[in-house]
Amino acid sequence: MMPTSRHSLTLYELNMLVRETLELSLNAEYWVEAELSEVRESRGHCYMELIQYDDSPSPAGSSAFGGLSLFSSAPPATRNQPIARASAKCWKSVWQTAKPHFQRVTGQQLHAGMKVMLRVYAQFHESYGFSWIVTDINPEYTMGDMQRKRQEIIVQLKQEGVFDLQRQLALPLFAQRIAVISSATAAGYGDFSRQLHDNEHGFCFHTELFQATMQGEQTEQSIIAALDEINQRLDDFDVVVIIRGGGATADLSGFDTLLLAENVANFPLPVITGIGHDRDESILDMISHTRVKTPTAAAAFLIDHLKTVADAIDDYRQRLSRYTQQRLHTLKAQLAPIQESLPRLFANIRLRHESRLDLLHARFVHHSQLRLSAAASSLSALNTRLPALTERRLLQEHHRLEIIEAKAKSLDPALLLRRGYSITTKDGKIVRNASQLKAGDIIETQFARGSIRSEVTEKRTKKQDNEKGNEI
Repeated sequence: MMPTSRHSLTLYELNMLVRETLELSLNAEYWVEAELSEVRESRGHCYMELIQYDDSPSPAGSSAFGGLSLFSSAPPATRNQPIARASAKCWKSVWQTAKPHFQRVTGQQLHAGMKVMLRVYAQFHESYGFSWIVTDINPEYTMGDMQRKRQEIIVQLKQEGVFDLQRQLALPLFAQRIAVISSATAAGYGDFSRQLHDNEHGFCFHTELFQATMQGEQTEQSIIAALDEINQRLDDFDVVVIIRGGGATADLSGFDTLLLAENVANFPLPVITGIGHDRDESILDMISHTRVKTPTAAAAFLIDHLKTVADAIDDYRQRLSRYTQQRLHTLKAQLAPIQESLPRLFANIRLRHESRLDLLHARFVHHSQLRLSAAASSLSALNTRLPALTERRLLQEHHRLEIIEAKAKSLDPALLLRRGYSITTKDGKIVRNASQLKAGDIIETQFARGSIRSEVTEKRTKKQDNEKGNEI
């Protein structure tokens, strides 16, 4: 049976009934633990989206504040899956005092992913539905969760063996080529550059800015991107400086991440941090090679380091000068007696060498006389034998010439011509083969007496001559 209109409720009436029921049954305030999935401010009010995952501890009965779960019980979901959601509002009257107090204690702003403990009461509005109204925020709870996360990151870095890697790097003696990671508009960057380049010692530094977002959710990825860019040009730099300065301490959460710490820890150049805060060190500070408080302190550190090196060089120069002078004085003292004894030593050496030269001269004269006497005897013997040897050699050469003359006469072409032979030439060259001639060539034939010139009218080969003889 379908209900009649007098048995049904309008939506407004139903919402009024829900409101009255909540006001009667949930009329107290409760401390609740949750994670923020979204935070936004509008017109001085703060709007939050709360979430709980399956691996989050149950808030019910776990808080020292008598906490109560905001969320209805639900069956366990898979890990990292939301099991409850809710909306919360902090009105301007409360937010104006809760926000600065929370930031002073934690050093951070409320942001997505942060775990918080809120004091809330239930509110249902006929037009806007249900929400939890925040009347207070417990910063100590968030501080504890932040410290737990920080400690977990530190433990993981130590387990990976990278926590102390940066401090094992040696800062170059002449650290003058500086890669700076900062925002270009940051006051800290300007202070750093002025102090570094206007130092009282006149040291020269080369700086190059690699721009990065130094606050907010983009801090981690922005700094890592800058480090990657520097890593492509490692030979151009001696050290990396990460500076911030001038920002609120509430914007430091980006420096407490595992990924950024791992990138800095494994970076091959020393990394100096000066991110401008006096509270507990960030994880980035802990993992870096050197941590200073401010950008100007980073500049002062680099100047002092170079001044220390310059002082050490000057000290070594002075020590070297003193050592050289002392050494020269010692050597002069050692040379003084040698200088005094040198004339006497020279006289003894001269006398010794003169005696040796006299002995060598006498031996030279004696041996020379012996060699001259032997040479004279050899020359006398040769002089006695020379006429006979000369005459024999002349007879041998005369006989050899007679043989050559007879051979030359036997080869004289005139003899061949007198025997009836002739010599045919063409253009002054002897013709030895008929194939060298062709019809029309002018040839000259030389006889024993005279010569003739003729023209070739026909040329026959030996084969043709043989065939003609056969015909005859």
